[in-house]
Amino acid sequence: MKRTPEPEELMDEADQALAYAEADFSASNELFVELFAQVQGNEFKGRMLDLGCGPADIPLRFARRYPQARIDALDGAPAMLELAGQAIANEHLESRIQLHCQYLPATNLQREYDAVVSNSLLHHLKDPLDLWRSIGACILPGGRVLVMDLLRPESPEQADALVAEYAQDAPEVLRRDFHASLHAAYTLDEIREQLRASGLAHLETAQVSDRHLAVSGQMP
Repeated sequence: MKRTPEPEELMDEADQALAYAEADFSASNELFVELFAQVQGNEFKGRMLDLGCGPADIPLRFARRYPQARIDALDGAPAMLELAGQAIANEHLESRIQLHCQYLPATNLQREYDAVVSNSLLHHLKDPLDLWRSIGACILPGGRVLVMDLLRPESPEQADALVAEYAQDAPEVLRRDFHASLHAAYTLDEIREQLRASGLAHLETAQVSDRHLAVSGQMP
């Protein structure tokens, strides 16, 4: 199936952001945390950067799992970050999770992170290399990388079947966005070519579910 880029818009309508915040992404988000544990191990005490944090479910999961971690969470949508701030405040984790409103490429990032993670951001970007270059610019030597995203189905029929299986009872805005995201996602070979172009070819790329791929590894 040929890739169809998404419209150049952020999820910054209040109703859309709330729909995402209220949706149950626990299975895929917990998979993400478990994949990081496979790369990192059971302890993480450093600084982490989450690119495209949305309503902050993943930073919160990391903060609970790794009590000594400090997390910077970046997103370009103010409506998402408003909900993220509320969720972080509800768990009294403001001192450990800092929110930043910023687009990629994030040119002001410093090389100070022991881990950089990103979930379901790549297929939204106009230039996918913005993500890989941002990671390369801010991660420390020996730092861990985990990027998970949707895997583009082989046919429109497979995309429709995934929407029916995983979003049948979801609000219309989520079904629509999931369908568009599947069409905008990349294949494993396309991701590997992006990594080669960004100097990150040493990272491993694999399919990790019927609809997700992951890029993971450690920096030299």
